[in-house]
This record gives sequence, structure tokens and C-alpha cells, in this order.
Amino acid sequence: MMKNLGIILTAVGCCHGIWLSAAVSAERLSVATFQVDVTPPIGSPLCHGSRKPAARIADPLQARGIVLIGADEPIVLCAVDWVGIGNEGNRVWRESLAQAVGTTPDRIAVHTVHQHDAPACDFSVEALLAEHDLGGQVFNVAFAREAIARTAAAARRSLESAVRIAHVGIGQADVDRVASTRRVLGPDSKVKYVRYATSTRPEAAEDPEGTIDPVLRQVSLWDGERAVVVLTYYACHPVTVYGQGAVSADIAGLARGLRDFYAPDVLHIYFAGAGGDLTCGKYNQGRPQQRLELAGRLADAMEQAFKSVRKHPVTTADVEWRVRPTTLPLRKGLEEADQMQVLRDPAGTYVDRLRAARNLVWIRRHLNDDAAIDFTCLRIGPAWIVHLPGESFVEYQLAAVGMRPDDLVCVAAYGEYGTGYIGTAAAYDQGGYEVGPVSRVGPDADPVMLAAIRELLK
Repeated sequence: MMKNLGIILTAVGCCHGIWLSAAVSAERLSVATFQVDVTPPIGSPLCHGSRKPAARIADPLQARGIVLIGADEPIVLCAVDWVGIGNEGNRVWRESLAQAVGTTPDRIAVHTVHQHDAPACDFSVEALLAEHDLGGQVFNVAFAREAIARTAAAARRSLESAVRIAHVGIGQADVDRVASTRRVLGPDSKVKYVRYATSTRPEAAEDPEGTIDPVLRQVSLWDGERAVVVLTYYACHPVTVYGQGAVSADIAGLARGLRDFYAPDVLHIYFAGAGGDLTCGKYNQGRPQQRLELAGRLADAMEQAFKSVRKHPVTTADVEWRVRPTTLPLRKGLEEADQMQVLRDPAGTYVDRLRAARNLVWIRRHLNDDAAIDFTCLRIGPAWIVHLPGESFVEYQLAAVGMRPDDLVCVAAYGEYGTGYIGTAAAYDQGGYEVGPVSRVGPDADPVMLAAIRELLK
């Protein structure tokens, strides 16, 4: 696969819960698939407007998804090549897709792949910033609404060509030299340095990978001997070099594109796992060819996982959709008055005022008793897919996998993005960037996260 990789990649670039389960029957189970270009126009803000705006398109961005039909109301899983979709942005995405396919928003899972040379989407934050003469700097609002409408329309059209599904396939493979912890601990169990996506300090390459989940997992849906769609799950920030205005789906999109190239009759959808505390930093010093190398390793694991597939017959009786509305506690010390003071300060930096606006939206959701997040899980045969919010740490994914050791447990993170990073309780004592001001929850979110995951998987 690695032969002529650059040429190929260039071508690719042109109860505390509500549980909704399927009725026990042998009714027809079908899947519809959709994909839409969601590449922003030149000049659009990228990565929350904190870096250079879009100056060129290195490779396009996509929204890809499935509509699962027949197990009660339709279920939608959608992965978007954007950095984050939060608060009102998340609500609008889910409501638009739900209306398009005739279901309810709590049966929609919208997740970003979390590339950084990509747009954000949060209409709540945008409205607040606009009140303080900072509107239009986080993302291109008109483009975002148009992209949502086009994706919903594509999902609606896909229902006309739904395919009957008789089997679910499960597969997995270890990924070689991609993920590493970004939180490198010293002998005192405190973070001694952060290994970012690009790390040039010698010890970043020399120190061990740390706590990661090396396994890439796949769920595939089959029409006889033909795989219709493959859902891939892997935990790592899919980011190499970014911030120079070159829109890119980065290693996740390039690896997905390689699978498109080698298996063009299958729709390949990539979901980023709980990789809030993981990056490619051990294996990426920012050299241009390293993006291609990392994408190739990821694509190799995707190929091996697909070759390892084990197929299981499924009907609607084997499908469940579980929902557990969960409120993660607001981080102690986040006060509305303090954040408003930062936002109102015309002498403040854009990054500080943006962060204050994001904090204020999350604070007000709590004050208005509107902070519940739908933690959801799709079970289809022996495959369990858990959907988590924010930049969840990999330890939550490892815990989920351990709760059902005899089944395949996949985790998609970067759902509701309003939380920011979601660290473990121990992490907040260890320090580091991820548990600093970019996290709007605190250590008391840990048991709440684990309880929600356990309830979904029991």
C-alpha cells in the first residue's frame, strides 16, 4: 500500500436514562449512506479563528454518515471533517438530520473528526461574540448553515437507495506508530511537558508512547457478500502540521481516502475515538512527508482490520439504541461575572475573549438547567458503539472496552463540543494544558462519565 503513496494521496485529495430499543422481530434491517463536501470557502476562519484563515484547499473535507432503518425510528451516525460542533451548533445539526430522515434528535449522533485545519460550528458562541463586535471570526456562519442543509438533504435522498443488511462485520487491528500520549509525566507523577501534534524536542520522540489505545476497531454492514459501509474508530488527535491556512482532512481523511481508492465500492467513515490526551507527537516532527507516512500507517491498520472481519447475522431484533441524558458538573471556579469581564474587555486578546464566550455559553446552560448531553450507544449484534462528548480522554475509551471484554466496543468522541476537554479525576491533579482553562468540566466529571458509559453498556 505504501508504494506510490504520494501519487495516490494526491488523487484522493482531487432510570436515569431513556432506553429506546428495537422491537423483537425479524423485520427488514436496511442502511442508507450519504456523503457531502463540507469544505469551507477561501477566507473562512479555521480552528475557531485562532489561526490563519483558509487560503488554499490542500484536500477537501466531508460529512459522511449512515441512516439505519427498520429498528424503530431511523438512527443516524454522522462524522464531519470539522474541528468541533458544540452547543447550538450541535443541536441544529441533529435537528436538521432528524427532520430529514423522519426521526428524533436523540437518535442522531453527530461527531467531528477534529482536524484542526477545518471549521468549527457553534451558533451560541457566535451570537455572544457578535454582541461584542467579534461576530464572524470563529467560523463562516452562512457556509455552516448551508453545509448543514446540504447534509440533511443528502441524508433524505439516501433513503431512496437504502440497502438491506443481513450481517454485521467486526474487525480490529493494532496501529503502528501513530498515537502517543500528549501528557508526559515526570517522576513526581506531574506533567513534565506536553507532547503536541508536532513535537521537535528530542525527548518527545525518545519517551515512551504512554497510555494509549493501540487498537483500531471497525464495524461493517453487509448486503450478502458485499460490504456496504465500514465504520472505523481510532483514538488520536488526527493532526500533524496545521495553522497555515491550508484546509485539510489531515491523516484521518487521507487514510480514509486511501481506503476509498483501494475499496471504492464501500463507503468508508472515520470516527475519532476518545483521543483528547493523545497526539502523533512522538512520531511527528512536522516534516511534510510525515503526514503521508502517518496516514499510510493508519490506512494499513484499516485494511488489516477489514481483512480480519467476522460476520454475524443480524435482524432488527439485534439492534438497540440507548440514550442516557447526562449533565457533567460545571468546573468549580467558572463564574459568569468573571467571564463576562474578560469578554467585554476591548483590550483583551481574541483568544481570551473567545474562550470567555465559550465558557459563558456553558455556564449559562448550567444556570438554565439546559446542560444535559445525550450519551448514546448503538448495539448491533456483538458490536457496541458508544458516543461521547467533547475531547474525552482515552482512559474513558479503555474503561468502556473493558466493560464488555467479549464484544467489540467502539468509541466515538468529539460529539457535543461545548464541554471542552474531559479529563480523568487524576489528570486534574497532574496538570497540563488539557485540564487547564480549555476544560469546562472538572475532576468530579469522572465518575459521572463512567456511570453513563456503564449504564449504556450493561
